[in-house]
Amino acid sequence: MTDVKKAGPAAGYPPEEGCYLRGNDYSSVAVVVILRWRREETPPDIEKLVRVAIESGAALAGTLQTENIGIEKIICNIVSNPNVRYLIVCGPESPGHLVGESLLAFAKNGLDQKKRIIGTEAPTPYLFNVQPEFVERFRKQITLIDLVDEGSPEVLREAVWSCYQEKATVFKNYELYDPGAYPAEPLSGKITWRITEPSSAPKSSEEQAQKEKILSLIERIRNSDRKGEHHDLGKGQSGEKCA
Repeated sequence: MTDVKKAGPAAGYPPEEGCYLRGNDYSSVAVVVILRWRREETPPDIEKLVRVAIESGAALAGTLQTENIGIEKIICNIVSNPNVRYLIVCGPESPGHLVGESLLAFAKNGLDQKKRIIGTEAPTPYLFNVQPEFVERFRKQITLIDLVDEGSPEVLREAVWSCYQEKATVFKNYELYDPGAYPAEPLSGKITWRITEPSSAPKSSEEQAQKEKILSLIERIRNSDRKGEHHDLGKGQSGEKCA
């Protein structure tokens, strides 16, 4: 029998709140079920997939609605438990947010210099609030299993079961087994909440520079008001126009 090494999760695991259930902390697999409906309109079959995942032995199982902050929360929760080595992504894809495509692309390609997930057509796949070391750890620690558009509880149950076998087990195009805990200390921390609306955040250095310029002007105006001075809101000190 193979000696599969396990490790304890970080203190406070899982650090991020969300719509998920907690199962066996020493399991090698977590499950993400795509949610394309509003939270209060979650269909029973989606809720069933979450329950089936936990009942089948997953460490965590929950729904995902967004291609930005939702993924950031998943990253934080996963890297705080080194035992989780697989992430199954299942359920019908969201045609608006493309969260399944985004998560798969993130695991495969990572982020560009603008913090945008490489290789997805999602509208706002920006991960502004997660630390770079968390991004690197997630991509090293996790293998994603693509079951996007799969909604069968039986298929999900088989996938979860395959992930914690001691001997290599064939599931679809994957050869799965429990490799044991990732060989490093768990990372503990939450998202920073620097950006709460990724769609409105600057997407380039030029946009960031313009934003900083406007914020600087606003601060100068505030300081002038405190001194009883007045400035035209449409001009800076040298008369330049502000977009």
